[in-house]
Amino acid sequence: MPSLRDIRKRIRSVKNTQQITRAMKMVAAAKLRRAQEAILAARPYAQMLDQITSDLVSRAESLAHPLLAARPAKKAELVVLTSDRGLAGAFNSNVIRRASRFLLDHERTYEKIELATIGRKGFEHFRRRQIPVRKDFAGLYGRMSYQAAAEIARELSSHFISGETDAVFLVYNEFVSAMTQRIAVVQLLPMQPLEKPATPSSGAPALVDFKYEPSAEAVLERLVPQALTIKFYRALLESVASEHGARMSAMEKATSNASEMISRLSLFYNRTRQAVITKELMEIVGGAEALR
Repeated sequence: MPSLRDIRKRIRSVKNTQQITRAMKMVAAAKLRRAQEAILAARPYAQMLDQITSDLVSRAESLAHPLLAARPAKKAELVVLTSDRGLAGAFNSNVIRRASRFLLDHERTYEKIELATIGRKGFEHFRRRQIPVRKDFAGLYGRMSYQAAAEIARELSSHFISGETDAVFLVYNEFVSAMTQRIAVVQLLPMQPLEKPATPSSGAPALVDFKYEPSAEAVLERLVPQALTIKFYRALLESVASEHGARMSAMEKATSNASEMISRLSLFYNRTRQAVITKELMEIVGGAEALR
């Protein structure tokens, strides 16, 4: 049986841990609020830009862009978005599990699938299992910005245009709420036009063409790379917001578990202390009876 001193040390240790988890929960909640505002502000712009690009391609089918060109896919690249830190529940493990399943499901679809990682947790996971990673974009979350996302998007685009890869996919956590994250697997390249709802009368989408200045080709040349960058930047924002939400939930559960553990240890301490006192009293009474 542990001594009273050992139990007191255990209670103090759990209380210190509880203070840390409570502080981490508050920090994650503050960061989540800013990240949630950022993603809610970015979603409408990203969706509208995708819609405009899709409309432009649909209205003028003669237009072509290298990032829209679909070709027989032999080589693919999977970009895995995890976090640099742990203590976020199943945030990283869910993404890694989904990425591993993607590799398994598509090993016969493509001749070669390369991996790129964003976040230390994903890179370390694949390195430990000796799965080659083409490139790890280390330190991205420390310099998180639209410009940093644009640099990576340009690199992925150049690989696609040069023929080094035929398709690029993203796997990341999509932010639903502070308590819920959803794994998303999105095809980044070649960019896919959005599906339009059919009109009840004709059964086909009703398209009205516009006049473009300086030309439809110039507009498409500007819109497609921008839409690609925004799509990638939105995935980063979704992942960051999901990470803070997952960490806040995990720290809240850890704080609650610490409270329950402190209650159990306190009860065990009181019972042990009572047993020690009772034993000492019995020894005193027994000694007094022996002296009579």
